[in-house]
Amino acid sequence: MLLPTHRSSIRAMPIALAAMALSACVSTPGPQVAGSGTCKDASLGWAVGQPADEANLRRLSSESGAGLVNPIGPTTAVKHDTRSDRLRVYIDAQNQITAARCE
Repeated sequence: MLLPTHRSSIRAMPIALAAMALSACVSTPGPQVAGSGTCKDASLGWAVGQPADEANLRRLSSESGAGLVNPIGPTTAVKHDTRSDRLRVYIDAQNQITAARCE
């Protein structure tokens, strides 16, 4: 078993491990967006009243062209900023979609 000979080596190990862990996160690619990534919500009225399940959220993502789909639950605090690439899907306490809007 090898033991470090300097205190600085002992202190450097956690830093090196943290750097390796962070580099793994940085190299992970982000979500892939087909098309422009600009959100369009004109044809998403079909979703109101539907369950907020994975299949419906994927369909909303695909049909809207949004680069980001943001589900908003009944107790979720929302920052009122606007992004052209974001679709917000509002969901009630029964997990039903109440609105799908580009915001």
